[in-house]
Amino acid sequence: MLQQAENASLGSPAVEATDLVKDFGETRAVDGVSLKVPTGSIYGLLGPNGAGKTTTLRMLLGIIDPSSGTRLVLGRDRPLEAAPEIGYLPEERGLYPAMQAREAIAFMGALRGLPLAEGRRRADALLDEHDLGEWKRKPIRTLSKGMAQIVQLLGTIIHKPRLIVLDEPFAGLDAINQAKLEELIRREARAGVTVIFSTHVIAHAERLCEEIAIIAKGKVAFDGRVDEARARLRPIVRLRTRASDGPWRSAIPGAARREGDEWVFELPGDGPEPLLKALIDGGAGIETLAIERPGLHDAFVSIAGDAAAAAMGREKAQ
Repeated sequence: MLQQAENASLGSPAVEATDLVKDFGETRAVDGVSLKVPTGSIYGLLGPNGAGKTTTLRMLLGIIDPSSGTRLVLGRDRPLEAAPEIGYLPEERGLYPAMQAREAIAFMGALRGLPLAEGRRRADALLDEHDLGEWKRKPIRTLSKGMAQIVQLLGTIIHKPRLIVLDEPFAGLDAINQAKLEELIRREARAGVTVIFSTHVIAHAERLCEEIAIIAKGKVAFDGRVDEARARLRPIVRLRTRASDGPWRSAIPGAARREGDEWVFELPGDGPEPLLKALIDGGAGIETLAIERPGLHDAFVSIAGDAAAAAMGREKAQ
């Protein structure tokens, strides 16, 4: 076990899963998930509710066992042995309503082996740092939902874990607390901590993640860097011209569409220079020409399909 832990600190993935399968009776919730989470990265599990994200996280943490497949967490093949080095925020939030904020944070640290006195000291510092100092001795039931969620998150990191796992951490937070959480995640990653979070909101993954796994119907449809996912699609050209017709029209692909007074189409494979030359030589009279890199939403639709993207949109609206 010691050798496993040493290997984890020498550039090995913080988390690695191979062909994880989980069956609940006749239902297969996870179907052959394989992924590698680089140490010190911010890694997102992206997909609609019911895709298998939570079940995958619970298998990685050892909360439930897979029906088949293997996992290594911080160099250990028995994830529960790594529990003192992991901070986990489940999708189902839970704090004792009568407990003071600082005591709730310290208590969560104690569950991971942190002495209560040290937990209280760290809790006071964290609450001050997040502008919640005046609420240290207030019962949880007096806090807003967003504040209580931040308190639980602080309890998740109070013991200074090497790996932080957050299941839908942004759910229910207003924009201000979402921004605070994003900054907290970035700060932990800058300190070398590995952060894994699941989400059905593409914008959070695009802003935060270096690498992602797109999960749909229990399978990994993509696993890799965000820029690699976006690079699967060609850049988009938005063109406005003074001329309505002429020889330059031969430079516009047949699949181009009109949006108002703009032509919108994929950048041809030979790049922008031949396109520009054809437009100029053909007398298009270019008013505006913009080349846009596809976003993660476009890549998600391409990889996971319209149905999964529509499901993500419905969940975000709720």
